[in-house]
Amino acid sequence: MNILIVDDEPLARQEIRRLLGRYSQIESIVEAADGLEALALVQEQDFHLVFVDIRMPEMDGIELVSSVGNRSLFVFCTAYSQHALEAFDLNAFDYLLKPVNPNRLDQVMAKVDLALSGKSYHGQQEKESTPDILPENHGFLLKFGHDYRIVRLQEVLRFEALGNHVVVHLEKEKSYIQSSLSRLEAKLNDSDFFKASRSDVVRIDAIHKVEEGMNPGSLVVQLSNGHSIDVSRRQAQYLKKQFSI
Repeated sequence: MNILIVDDEPLARQEIRRLLGRYSQIESIVEAADGLEALALVQEQDFHLVFVDIRMPEMDGIELVSSVGNRSLFVFCTAYSQHALEAFDLNAFDYLLKPVNPNRLDQVMAKVDLALSGKSYHGQQEKESTPDILPENHGFLLKFGHDYRIVRLQEVLRFEALGNHVVVHLEKEKSYIQSSLSRLEAKLNDSDFFKASRSDVVRIDAIHKVEEGMNPGSLVVQLSNGHSIDVSRRQAQYLKKQFSI
């Protein structure tokens, strides 16, 4: 197993390297002092597992994960509380709180071994399964300008597909997460959210007005923040049933 440790604090990198010395399956450990250095390394060679800090100069950990995608398993190492880390299930394989607890690291490494061997964490062969539905108080750690903030699912009015990212629309602002819209949609309760089209999923309670669209059979919904969203003809039939139109 080849591992990359990304942290702008030398002592933090040294501590993780020391703790990883207990695992015989590790072949090599490489270090990077920031996200940009790590990005260059990941583009040059393959790493099975990357331990990455969140707050770093130039490029932070979340930006690194968004840039790299699924080429490696990423584990966030952070001083954030576990409550805040609810958000990371869409961006990373797992997380570790600083200072790193050896027992918690054992759990993560066991999970990694199973993932790399093609098995699930519970020891069963990986296969299609219904993902857990996110509760309304689920937290997304989103970036607004230079700051991060926890946003609850109940605050989200709309999810919009944008390349390999999803735009998270709130009442007056928006942010981004790395995920496909279909993957995220599968985690949403269909009694709370409605798929308007291939590129938009909207909160049902946020719909203030429904009008006929330009194309025959289509609809346009207006959300509480004033945004108008086109509803495809196929999805319009479902929406009409929902609202008894």
